[in-house]
Amino acid sequence: MSLVRVERTDAVARVVLCRVGMQNALVPELLADLLAALADLQGDASCRAVVLAADGPAFSIGGDMRRFRRERERGDLRAYGDALVGQLNQAILALIDLPQPVVAAVHGLVTGGSIGLVLAADLVMLAPQAMFKAHYATAGFGPDGGWTALVGRLAGRRRAATALLLNRSIRAEEAVAWGLANEIVAAEALHEAAAAAARKIAIYPAGTMRAAKSLLWGDRAQLAADLAAERARFVELIAAPEAVAGVDAFLRDFAGYPDAPDLEDAKC
Repeated sequence: MSLVRVERTDAVARVVLCRVGMQNALVPELLADLLAALADLQGDASCRAVVLAADGPAFSIGGDMRRFRRERERGDLRAYGDALVGQLNQAILALIDLPQPVVAAVHGLVTGGSIGLVLAADLVMLAPQAMFKAHYATAGFGPDGGWTALVGRLAGRRRAATALLLNRSIRAEEAVAWGLANEIVAAEALHEAAAAAARKIAIYPAGTMRAAKSLLWGDRAQLAADLAAERARFVELIAAPEAVAGVDAFLRDFAGYPDAPDLEDAKC
C-alpha cells in the first residue's frame, strides 16, 4: 500500500498525499512513494498537467516529530534527518523538473519542510483556511524544505526572515500578497478549480507549456545548492540540545499533534 495516490483523468494526473492519520507528516516512506509517482509521470507523454493535493484535514504538517524522537532514541537521528531532508529535496526538485506544469491545491496547515512541496508547484491555489508556518523556532531545527531557498526567492529575504525569525504564521491572504500562492478559492471549490486549471494547461501546446515552466524556474543548479545548504544545517542542528528539548516540548505541549501508529493509515 502506498502513502501517495495517483489518479488519472484524460491528460491530467492528480497526485494525492494520503497519510491521513498523521496529517500527511513527512516520513521516508511517504517521500519514497511521492518520488516513485513523479518518476512515473516524468516519462509519460500522455500526461500534460499534474495536480498536487492531499487528503485529510491538513496538506502536511511537516516532519513527523514522533518519528524524530524515536530515531533519536535509537541513536540514528542524524542519519535519519540527513536521509529525510535529502528525499524531501529530491521531491522538490522532481516537481520542478517534471515537464508537466503542476497545480497545487492546498487546504489546512502546511508546516515545516512540507512547504517545499507546495512552492515547487507552478501554480498554487489555497483554501481560505490554508496557512503556512515554519515552526523551526519551536522545534530547534534548521530551516529545510525551501524556507530559505524558495520562500526567500519567491517572497523576498525580508519576508522569509519575518516568517522564520519571528515564527509568524502566513495566512492565505498574505501568502498570495507575498507571491507564495496565486489565488484563494472557496474550500468546497478548491479541487475543481485546480483540476480546471490543469485541464486548461493540458489543451495548450505541450512544448510551449514545458518551455515556459523551465524558463520561469531559471537557475536550477543554484536552487539545488541552496537546498543542499539547508540540508547540511538541518543535520548539524538536529541532535543539538536545543532540538532535543524542542521536540520533547513540542510533543508535550501541542495538544493537537496527531498520535496514530506509524503507517496504520496507508489506505491509498
